[in-house]
Amino acid sequence: MITLLTDLDSSYPLWLQISSVAAWVSIVLCFAWIVSRIVTKDNEIIRKIVHIGTGNVILLAWWLDIPAILGITASIVAGTVTLLSYRFPILPGINSVGRKSLGTFFYAASIGILVSWFWYLKQPYYAALGILIMTWGDGFAALVGQRFGKHKYIVFGGQKSWEGSLSMTLISYVISTLILYSVQGNIWQTWVISLIIAVAATFLESFSFLGIDNLTVPLGSAGLAFLLNQLMRS
Repeated sequence: MITLLTDLDSSYPLWLQISSVAAWVSIVLCFAWIVSRIVTKDNEIIRKIVHIGTGNVILLAWWLDIPAILGITASIVAGTVTLLSYRFPILPGINSVGRKSLGTFFYAASIGILVSWFWYLKQPYYAALGILIMTWGDGFAALVGQRFGKHKYIVFGGQKSWEGSLSMTLISYVISTLILYSVQGNIWQTWVISLIIAVAATFLESFSFLGIDNLTVPLGSAGLAFLLNQLMRS
């Protein structure tokens, strides 16, 4: 707790950090609402807009050096509200995709775990890598698979498509490359590690029963990136 409290010393004022996050989340929710009223009534598309859009908050947390205690607290609150929503109609859209899933809870939990882990290590970009792979990679894998997936396969009773999995691999590779390149430059580890992460993230995303991929994908991707960088530089 002492470490988390000392993180409150940031180069940016606290009001700017909080207002920036609140503004971004508001923009995402407003955009989702507009799309639902004007473009489509497809609940899955609306959910993915929120899923992808809110995940980008991790970039603000990294760039604005938001204290870990704020991210962890937000994760706990969001996770609690989500769990209550499975019992009470607080967030009725959580199970709107027609399957029983704890994905939204795992989404919130993964953010809290990664912020706790990598803010403590002073390497927040690994948390950003894991969360963005979950939000963009997993989000587009689902959309591409549903719209264009012609070649199906089954994993533990869950149906996936090769088209969706390929999009997961490509997006995961791009995200990993961009983040690692931004912090360690154009070295061979950047390209090799990004490829390994992309393949691993795709594998983890294929096991999505109960929405567990919203936990395994970000934690696995971030943890693997951190581990491989430590091993390849030693």
